[in-house]
Amino acid sequence: MASKRRNIAFSLSFLDIMACGFGAVTLLFLILRHNATEIETPDPRLASEVELLQEDIRQAESEKTELLNSLEQLQLELLTTQGASEQVITDLQEQEQSIQSDPKDDIAKLRRQVEQLEEQTAMMEEADFGDKVREFLGDGNRQYLTGLKLGGERVMILVDGSASMLADTVVNALRRRNMSDSDIKQSPKWQWTLRTVEWLLAQLPPSSRFQVYLFNTAAEPALQGSEGEWLDAADSLELERVIKGLRDYSPGSGTSLINAINTINTFEDKPDNLFLLTDGLPTQGKSAPKKYMVSGTQRREFFADAIDNLPRGMPVNSILFPMEGDPEAAAMFWQLGVSTQGAFIAPSRDWP
Repeated sequence: MASKRRNIAFSLSFLDIMACGFGAVTLLFLILRHNATEIETPDPRLASEVELLQEDIRQAESEKTELLNSLEQLQLELLTTQGASEQVITDLQEQEQSIQSDPKDDIAKLRRQVEQLEEQTAMMEEADFGDKVREFLGDGNRQYLTGLKLGGERVMILVDGSASMLADTVVNALRRRNMSDSDIKQSPKWQWTLRTVEWLLAQLPPSSRFQVYLFNTAAEPALQGSEGEWLDAADSLELERVIKGLRDYSPGSGTSLINAINTINTFEDKPDNLFLLTDGLPTQGKSAPKKYMVSGTQRREFFADAIDNLPRGMPVNSILFPMEGDPEAAAMFWQLGVSTQGAFIAPSRDWP
């Protein structure tokens, strides 16, 4: 009986130990299972969907910015419209007050406005015809009362560049014609002519346009390449280029006034003032005469044919330089000035 009792006690202790061990293993298993780190593999479809959602967010933000800008623009237009409406209301109120005002006050106000406009017009006319676009001082800085009509919107200056413009006599003109080119250009009579052209250019109103043509048997502009064009009198650079072209020109050959006047007719806008610088009646018509010698009757006919081609309503201001053997020239150019309401002068040697 005693041995059986010892066997039962041993068995219970063993079971207790086994149960404790099993519990410890179970507890360890649970602890290790909960602390384990799981590695998740990303799903490609979910990543693509996230990118699409992010793109939608960015587009929504861009549209939001545009809407905010549009809202600001609408607010600005609203303010502008409100200001315009207030101005209209103010104008209507002023008109209503003016309707209710005394007519005598309105008349007095209009008279004051007319007086102010007349004063401004007078000041503008003084500026147009008083200011000179180019300064020119003659000997002794003298002023001359010439009677020349110096105004005009389009002013044409025709300069006789024939051989007779080299001297006052036929013999001296022929002698100078055979000199060197530099001596020809320095001829006293030709230099006198150039100073006269410079004086005329200095008197042009700044608002006018002009052109200078040299002519003998043919006509050409002093500024090469400006055929048929009007030049700006306020452009000092263009004025200097014209004067340089005059100084580079070498006079020679005969005189065809009709070819010079026909050049005027090629302009689309005709001149309203003409200055003619010459020393006598023309020596040929459109072409050279058959005989070397030209009679006084032929020269009068050449002159009459040229004048018949002048544009109508244009004043002609003639400046006649001295030349022997042409006594009728002064009378005929004077008559031309009278008939066209222009002027005629035969300048002294120290003019301008």
